[in-house]
Amino acid sequence: MKHALEAALVEGSSAVLGALPRRAALAAGAVLGDITRRLGLRARVARDNLRHAFPALAPAARDAILAAHYRELGRIVAEYTRLPELVLAAAGDVLADARGLEHLERARADGRGAILLSGHFGNIELLGAWLGRRHPVAFVVKPLSNPRVDAWITRQRGRAGVETIPAGAGLRRVYQALRANRWVAMLGDQDARRAGVFVPFLGRPASTAIGPARIALATGAPIVMGFDLRRPDGRHEIDVDPPLVVLDPAAPDAAERLTALHVAALERRVREQPELWFWLHRRWKTRPPAGGARVSPDAGPGAAVAGSVAAAARAGHGTH
Repeated sequence: MKHALEAALVEGSSAVLGALPRRAALAAGAVLGDITRRLGLRARVARDNLRHAFPALAPAARDAILAAHYRELGRIVAEYTRLPELVLAAAGDVLADARGLEHLERARADGRGAILLSGHFGNIELLGAWLGRRHPVAFVVKPLSNPRVDAWITRQRGRAGVETIPAGAGLRRVYQALRANRWVAMLGDQDARRAGVFVPFLGRPASTAIGPARIALATGAPIVMGFDLRRPDGRHEIDVDPPLVVLDPAAPDAAERLTALHVAALERRVREQPELWFWLHRRWKTRPPAGGARVSPDAGPGAAVAGSVAAAARAGHGTH
């Protein structure tokens, strides 16, 4: 019954928002976000996250960030209902600018594929789908617990021209996609529980999946960070950063250092536009064990603090 109600809500909202003109749908989405905030959905988690990330800000300033964030979530929901339409829109209608595409073009020319990494920042689905128009992209996704909603989302991605690979069980397909010189899109900012490596993120150690870094080092495919930004007029900008590079990629702690680098790249974006990051997630739910590893993004080879998490990762027990 719960799954049926959730699916009906998703499908009904999609039908209503999808029938509106795009600008009206964005405005309706922002209102929906405001209503969600007033209902208090995940608000306690979000406020606690903001308080730890920006302790110097006044509570009113943090509340303003949170209000803007809920409105942006509503806009993203409104856009998701018409994702295929947005991806195929005429130049300038939806996407105002795209910077750094030469980094992905260089990766394509090298022939080893690329790991297109981002976080829950802006409209990540639109980011991946739009880049997929230039070169085949496969999303690594975790299936939802509600199969009907999951099927609806998968159809939306498919209509936008994006392939999906299930997380975990699809590891072989990730390697196949990279060997075929495709771009594999992943998210690197979810709590990885005890399977992760602890790296700094917004002032606290955060358990982070080490899988993307390990795959990059094993295959030679670069990790390229991509970000979607919202303009005041509602259109989008895409920023693609240069590939992340670690000194001595053969060092035992190279995967940990590469993980710290991509988390630091996301942190810079979050500090610049905090309203675009997903504050409702319990990102720091897993606490580091006493003496656990905390890897600095600017650490050289061998600089990771010795500890149980790093030892497990090097032994092969930290794969995500």
